[in-house]
Amino acid sequence: MNKDLEKNHFHFMIYKPYGYLSQFVNNGQKQNSKKLLGELFDFPEGVMAIGRLDEKSEGLLLLTTDGKISNYICSQKIEKEYYAQVDGNITQEAINLLIQGVEIGFDGKKYSTKPCAAKKLDTPPIFPQRSKKIRDSRHGPTSWVSITLNEGKFRQVRKMTSAVGFPTLRLIRVRIGNIYLEDMHIGEVKILEPNNVQ
Repeated sequence: MNKDLEKNHFHFMIYKPYGYLSQFVNNGQKQNSKKLLGELFDFPEGVMAIGRLDEKSEGLLLLTTDGKISNYICSQKIEKEYYAQVDGNITQEAINLLIQGVEIGFDGKKYSTKPCAAKKLDTPPIFPQRSKKIRDSRHGPTSWVSITLNEGKFRQVRKMTSAVGFPTLRLIRVRIGNIYLEDMHIGEVKILEPNNVQ
């Protein structure tokens, strides 16, 4: 096979909407009721999601046809930043606990998260309205926190904020390495040049 052809990989960034699975094939029981990434764009054959966002999470998701790039970005060398809207007015004490690392459940065992960067956002960030409404202020205050991780256990951010007493109501990934969600629209797909991904 021509080696130049082997190097012709495709890379994408998408704003994954709420309610979508981070995959193209659904092997679960409720196949017909789940929304998949292939509904957003006509992706080339062999494309895969780099890491995952769970069904209720939104934001930046990278896709590629290059397995090496996928493995590298999923490694603990690349930072992933999330904005979480939490139930209640998060305290500095809770932020400090997040920074130090908290104990969460993972795979039926206790797991202590690695130290990370976390801070309360003084001004609520502006994002497009989610398809499923967040509960309104009549049910008490909410606040926003930025959490930057080098690891990515299943539902980790949600479990971390719950562990410090402030359950996550909305979760949006805003950055992977030096690629930012910025002002993308929900469901938008952008083609990335190889040097953007490098």
